[in-house]
Amino acid sequence: MASGMLRSRLVACLLNVSEGRRKDLVENVAKAALYDAEGQSRKETTVLNIFNDHDYNRSVITIVASVDSIRDAVLSACQEACALIDMRGHAGVHPCMGSVDLIPIYPLGEAVGERDCVQQALAVARGLTETVRGASVFLFGWADAALQRGLARRRKEMGWFRKSPDLQALTADVGPPPRERYGLTGVGASPYVMNCNVSIDTLDVAVGRSIAAALRESVPGGLPGVQVLALPHEGAVEIACNVESVAGAAPGGPTDPPWPRFVVDGRPYCHAPAALIMARVAELAGQQGVGVKGTALVGFTPQECRGLAELALSEGIGEFWREQRRIHM
Repeated sequence: MASGMLRSRLVACLLNVSEGRRKDLVENVAKAALYDAEGQSRKETTVLNIFNDHDYNRSVITIVASVDSIRDAVLSACQEACALIDMRGHAGVHPCMGSVDLIPIYPLGEAVGERDCVQQALAVARGLTETVRGASVFLFGWADAALQRGLARRRKEMGWFRKSPDLQALTADVGPPPRERYGLTGVGASPYVMNCNVSIDTLDVAVGRSIAAALRESVPGGLPGVQVLALPHEGAVEIACNVESVAGAAPGGPTDPPWPRFVVDGRPYCHAPAALIMARVAELAGQQGVGVKGTALVGFTPQECRGLAELALSEGIGEFWREQRRIHM
């Protein structure tokens, strides 16, 4: 296994880029995280998974590194993505605003805390806007120092959920006013956020939206930490869930699956399990006579992410996604 010191200092970045159809291009972005300008492998860095979605025209690249190495790995991947992805020609059903749409930094090791993740997130934000002329950033989560606004709130403020956000009306937190070429990138830090998507067997997006509305944490009976979109996807409707970690004891009922738990800076966190999300979607869909087609994680749970990263780093496997073809999504 990776050394105890390295295990305790691991962080993850689930890098979201606005390209899901040209897989070779996305692999080049992933490789940029692993190799420096001279082609030398970066130490203490691995790419665990690449998720491509054709309909969404979006990919998620799971990068894990030591907290001391994550900035260079993520920044190099972002520079490559900005060179290859032009938002002026982008089309997809998933909302997005930037060539690099999202850069979240999550602590995995017990020696990494909020302050460490904020430092690295801000370093990436500054590095991106300094090295890619025209790139601009909004901050969220712990990195939004003054207000600590979560990603969903910041996206709403920025118009991310609109079909065609008005970039000219926006002010970046870091860098120049947003431009069409690169759009606007969200950079932040928080406890781990998992992505869980459930497909329902209907073409009626209105049915999906009613299910999404009932699942959101903001409504009575909703699931804590769960933010939801309903989107047309591969001949069905996908209930796409961002599963944020919540502080404190698990809120699940006595018959619910156990909520996975972890600790950051001595504070306990937990997140809704995928099995509970799928069961709730199935229940809500069934009430409208609609079945569930399937469920999938985009990447891993935080526990899986750390465990696989330890394995990859102990064996010196940077391109670990090639060993994970069995991982769906």
